[in-house]
Amino acid sequence: MRGRLYLTTLLFFVLIIPFILSASNTVSAASDTEPKVYDYAKLLNTEEIEKLEALANKYGAKRETDLIILTTNDTEGKDVVEYMQDFYDDKAPGYDKPHGNTAILTIDMEHRDVYLAGFYKAKVYLDDSRLDLIRDKITPDLSSGNYYDAFSTFIKTSYKYMGIRPGVDPDNPFFNLWFQLIVSVGVGGAIVGFMLYTSGGRVTVNEGTYRDFKNSRVLDQRDDYIRTTVTKRRKPSQSSGSGRSSGGGGGGMTGGGHSHSGSRGKF
Repeated sequence: MRGRLYLTTLLFFVLIIPFILSASNTVSAASDTEPKVYDYAKLLNTEEIEKLEALANKYGAKRETDLIILTTNDTEGKDVVEYMQDFYDDKAPGYDKPHGNTAILTIDMEHRDVYLAGFYKAKVYLDDSRLDLIRDKITPDLSSGNYYDAFSTFIKTSYKYMGIRPGVDPDNPFFNLWFQLIVSVGVGGAIVGFMLYTSGGRVTVNEGTYRDFKNSRVLDQRDDYIRTTVTKRRKPSQSSGSGRSSGGGGGGMTGGGHSHSGSRGKF
């Protein structure tokens, strides 16, 4: 009886698992088939678009967020922010659902404006300050006309930042793998060296510690350790001026009621 129950349960899972995997793949495939690059300004060639599409699908899937690139030569009289908001409302991108997790880089070639926005999950992990950092990274390439490099950096950096807990500096060297390896090796070497140096024990007293050579008698019978004094000094705070330009803009809300983070600037 128990064996029959076991076989029945096993058969059930064998039959149901393919349907679960199929449903999961359908959701992922639906997200992959939607365009990620809307190059209305014709800044890219066909090969570059294909590479960026593949890059956006690859990294977007890992963060469950649509990474969108939007360019235009004509905002139809709208501000770049409003143009992006209407695009989001009309196209309804989102990895998890229509109007879902999305990060959008918008380029207005007419007014040389660049605007970055994050919706839902991207709004949390790519807040205004993090989007400012990304915009600072891509602006030199945008100004030089290296649009493919700028868009590639946007996708890769968005992916990186969304893997770091909100509220911390994503450019902190601590999050760099090579930095972590170097520090680990350095600390490990220092510990091993210290252990080898002290493995034989250190002699801190000698015969003269307790002996008066003039009178040839013992000065004291004990050596009592009393205390160790530690002095603390406050570390000077760093200057608040980072030298980075502020494009302003910040986040906002679309006409459809979708809140987003944002960073705006010129290039």
